Amino acid sequence: MFALLLSLSALSLEGLALGVLGSADTGEGLLAAFLLPHLAASALLALAGRALMPSLTARAPGASVALMFALSAFIPLLGFLGVATGLWIGRYRRAMRGPRGLRTLALPPLDPHQRARAGVHPTGVSGFLRNRRVPTPQRLKALVALQHVPGRVASPLLRNLLGDDSEDLRLLAYGMLDRKEKGLNAQIHAEHRRLAANPGPTAQLLAHTRLAGLYWELIYQQLAHGDLRTHAADTGLFHARAALALRPSAAGMHLRCGQFLQTLGDADGAEVALEAARSAGLPDHRVLPHLAELAFLRRDFAAVRRLLAPLGHWPGTTGMHKVAQLWRPR
Repeated sequence: MFALLLSLSALSLEGLALGVLGSADTGEGLLAAFLLPHLAASALLALAGRALMPSLTARAPGASVALMFALSAFIPLLGFLGVATGLWIGRYRRAMRGPRGLRTLALPPLDPHQRARAGVHPTGVSGFLRNRRVPTPQRLKALVALQHVPGRVASPLLRNLLGDDSEDLRLLAYGMLDRKEKGLNAQIHAEHRRLAANPGPTAQLLAHTRLAGLYWELIYQQLAHGDLRTHAADTGLFHARAALALRPSAAGMHLRCGQFLQTLGDADGAEVALEAARSAGLPDHRVLPHLAELAFLRRDFAAVRRLLAPLGHWPGTTGMHKVAQLWRPR
């Protein structure tokens, strides 16, 4: 309503100014008599435009009012008519168009490394490190975070980076792998020193058990290759059997013997050791995957399905559940 009053007042004053200009008087006061209502009409028109189109003048209201005033004031008649016509078109065409409804927009292409992560997840870090589009400094930060990840998870990821295009990543991954290997070797030497001190049976059992586990870590983390891998398997098997000699009921050492024997290529001996671990009370979900692997190497696929079937619904074995689903008869 206020904008309408301003508009009518501006039109009235502009009409008065034009009427004064068209009069027969030619005195010196004619220009002042024209300019006074004309400038007032221009100011009222600019204020009316500010009120009629708030969304168009919201960013710079003062500049918008000044522009409309200048156009209508310094270009008599045509400027006034142009501003008035523009306001009318903008106001009423916008009203006729009506409000826009909601539109469905397609999601933009997102890169996995742009998503924020609250922590470090091994699977997420693997994809992050392999993504060549991620800037190298960010990949280096993710790689440094792997030093807090267990070696069984970190070592395969680090080994995959040894062939990366970035030299910084390759050097850092190699250094971290070397550090892990040296850490395991230092623990092995410490346990050998304890054994050399001729401790009691309990301390010997603990030392042999730890050494069997440390040698298996060298194999599992792929830190030993070729002859070193064979030596680690032979030495680990010796310590596992030494632990069993001190405690024959140690089911975990039977399992360790089976793993070392399988590494050395003795499938029959590995199967005997794994069955001994099962008889000693080791849960099926820890033994059956190894027995199924041996059956697969023998190409006894029926035995693979039979051995994996109980793992299909075993709680806590998500990875083996998927393998069991794959081998389930259809």
